[in-house]
Order: sequence, then C-alpha cells, then structure tokens
Amino acid sequence: MSTSTTMRVALVQIACSKDSDGNLQKAAEWTGRAAGQGADVICLPELFRFPYFCQTEDASVFDLAETIPGQTTEILGAVAKKHGVIILASIFERRASGLYHNSLATLDESGNIAGIYRKMHIPDDPGYCEKFYFTPGDLGFQAVDTRMGKLGTLICWDQWYPEAARLTALKGASVLFYPTAIGWHPEEKDEHGAAQHDAWKTVQRGHAVANALYVAAVNRVGLEKTSPDSPGIEFWGSSFIADPQGVIIAEASIDREEIIMAEIDTARIEDTRRNWPFFRDRRIDAYTGMDQRWGQ
Repeated sequence: MSTSTTMRVALVQIACSKDSDGNLQKAAEWTGRAAGQGADVICLPELFRFPYFCQTEDASVFDLAETIPGQTTEILGAVAKKHGVIILASIFERRASGLYHNSLATLDESGNIAGIYRKMHIPDDPGYCEKFYFTPGDLGFQAVDTRMGKLGTLICWDQWYPEAARLTALKGASVLFYPTAIGWHPEEKDEHGAAQHDAWKTVQRGHAVANALYVAAVNRVGLEKTSPDSPGIEFWGSSFIADPQGVIIAEASIDREEIIMAEIDTARIEDTRRNWPFFRDRRIDAYTGMDQRWGQ
C-alpha cells in the first residue's frame, strides 16, 4: 500500500460503437492518454466494449461474453504495466456455460488482476433488461488493496443503494468507483430528465457524505438504438468525482468524450471523519431488520 495520501484519479467518458475490438482498442488508447496526463487510477464506463445491449433480450448476445482473465484484461493489463497505473475495467464475464456476470476487474500497475467484483444489484426496467443477461454477484462488496490504497468497486445500479456504499466503506475503501451506463429515455426526457439526472448525482454525493470518502462515477455518452425504430437511450455522460463532503471536484459534459481528472487526498477522509463522526456514532446494536425485505 502506498505511503502517499494523494492520488490522481481519471475517469474516461467515451461513446461505444458496435465494433467490440474497436471499443477495446479505443479504451486502451484513452487509458494510455490518461496515464500520460498523470493519472494513477483510471476507470472506464460500464460494459464499454459494446453498445448497451441490455435494451432488449437477445440470447445471441451471450456470444460477446469473455472469461476473466481474457482479451480485455490482457490488452488493458499491458497498458497498466506499460504506464505503471491501475485500471478498472468493466467486463461482460462468461463464468461458465449459461452463467454470466456484469463484472469489473482491477488491474494493478504490473498488469495483473488485483481483484474481481461482480455487480450485486441487477436491474430489470424498460430498456434495462439486465436480469436476462446477468447472474447477481456472489463475491460480496469489496475494497481492493492496491499500491494507492483500498479502492471500492461497484457498478451502476449498485449506486442507488446506501447499503452497498456503506459495506464497501466498512471494508476500508477510500474511493467508491461506479462504472455506469445510464441515460434518458428520449420520450421521457422533457418531463422527467432533469429530476432523474439530479437524483443520480444527489444519491452518490450522499454516499460520499455519509461515508466521508470520495466517489467517482463514470458514464458513457451518445444515443444508442438497438434498431432503427427504437427510441434508444441517450446516455447523459456527466461523469464526476465528489469529495468526502459531497462537493463535486471534477465533472464532465453530458455529450462529449473526454477524460476528467482530480487529485484526491485520502488524509481528508480522516479529517472529515473526526469532525463528522458518523462511523463513531453508528448504532450497530439497533439495526436489526436491515437484512429484511420489508416491514418484518
């Protein structure tokens, strides 16, 4: 683990085409670019190798999945090793025949796999048919030990759950990373778009405040359609990094490919928790029922 309390975190906000290998090469180029700008830890969006295929249910899509280790970890591991950086890479994981996960591999500065996280919360909403494709994660909530300290790895729908953030924080994470694929249904945007976008930012800033740590959420951009007559999803970008008081210290546009970066100081976590001692005052004796579905 690093003795330094600072690290430079980069989020790579990109659009995703139908060319899987092209998307992987693009990711390699952009992570290399972020490393050249001084990043220590680089995070890519959710399922960046593909258009967001979960808009529909199509069994042929399972052919796109790969093992861990596999092509993605090999290519991006080489980038991590070349530049001496840590890369967080979202992967459509083929674990076994008929068993697939929405996963994330943490690649260390030697290009090795330092940790694997499997998305725990799987949505099933219009345009987000993820339960058709993904088995819920079974590795629990994690803080991966790296030379830059412990990094919390969560994925998209996980970002709405305070339990996920809290349990990852209790593992010792200094940053919660949320690779994401979220956007507007075009027909709803005028009426609900502003509120949806604000809720997304607010809940994650809340995780930063409640746990006195940093939050880094990286999204994709662009309108993606599964067919010409589909309304598609307009991914809203807006990747951001928030500090332990929920202040956004770096933020991307809603519609451009770009790298955002911020220097974070993990010493601020200690300082913040001394002044806002939420962890000290937790009533762990009084939380019976948190593991129940509803009102039991």
